[in-house]
Amino acid sequence: MNAPVAVIDIGSNSIKLLVATRDRMGNLKALKSRTLDARISTGISQAKPALSDEGMTRGLGAIRELLAEAAEYTSGKVHLVATSAVRDATNGPAFRQRVKTATKQDIRVLSGDEEANYIGRGLTCDPELAELQDFYVFDLGGGSLEYLSFKQRKITKAISLQLGCVRLTEKFIKDPAAPLLQAELSALAVHVRDEIKNSGMRFAITAPPAVFMGGSMSTVRAVKGARHQMKLEDTPAVVGIDTLGEMLEELAPLTLAQRKEIPGLPAARADVFPAAVVTMLAVADYAHLDRFHHSLYNLRWGIAAEALGQS
Repeated sequence: MNAPVAVIDIGSNSIKLLVATRDRMGNLKALKSRTLDARISTGISQAKPALSDEGMTRGLGAIRELLAEAAEYTSGKVHLVATSAVRDATNGPAFRQRVKTATKQDIRVLSGDEEANYIGRGLTCDPELAELQDFYVFDLGGGSLEYLSFKQRKITKAISLQLGCVRLTEKFIKDPAAPLLQAELSALAVHVRDEIKNSGMRFAITAPPAVFMGGSMSTVRAVKGARHQMKLEDTPAVVGIDTLGEMLEELAPLTLAQRKEIPGLPAARADVFPAAVVTMLAVADYAHLDRFHHSLYNLRWGIAAEALGQS
């Protein structure tokens, strides 16, 4: 096997570690994977978004913890990458310097195009999707939604939109602690469809398969799995739109405190999860989709694949 590489993805809602290597067949293999909810992106919906001091402190703490775990597997370079929250924040450079001072590690801020392309590269490492040739990909984070179109397993279009679930919750949900208001959910869905339309995305009436990635879809599967005493990875990787609709109906009358009690739903995501589900449904409606394939092979896998070289 190749010497392992470690990747830390500093996202808007969570900070994630992947330590990976290539096996003797050249396939990427995870040695360690962990996600910490840090929510560094509070305030991301403002005209001039800035990371709060509390958010930066949480983020630095998570990075330190994951760096310590990575050191158990590799003494080589750790690839720290940041996406929408740090990219868009007016004080993003200050956060990067804070991390550099504390850990001696540099953070690479990815552009929207780089983020989308690394997501695409990571996705092609997923053996469960090896048969897909022409397909769509959506990756929903806290700050942005990435869209990719594949033809013969090659990216033909990559777009990054400011439609992350933290950003949309701050913009449309006046009181995330209260039961959901239909007017707010409808306004959020209309906004998502308008942004997709204005971006120039085009979808066939008879759509090819679509892959949906990110922590929110993982949460959908985790909630479903908890009801049947199943681990996330043992639940079906294809999620129907009817499942998402039923989940939104269940969430709508609940307070934040009640949502936090749902088995499988991380308490740290309970405030932004409804906006994520509405976004998924709006994407499906606009793109004429009735189901999504879910993949865990995300941006971190793309960074790792590049760092490890060609198989």
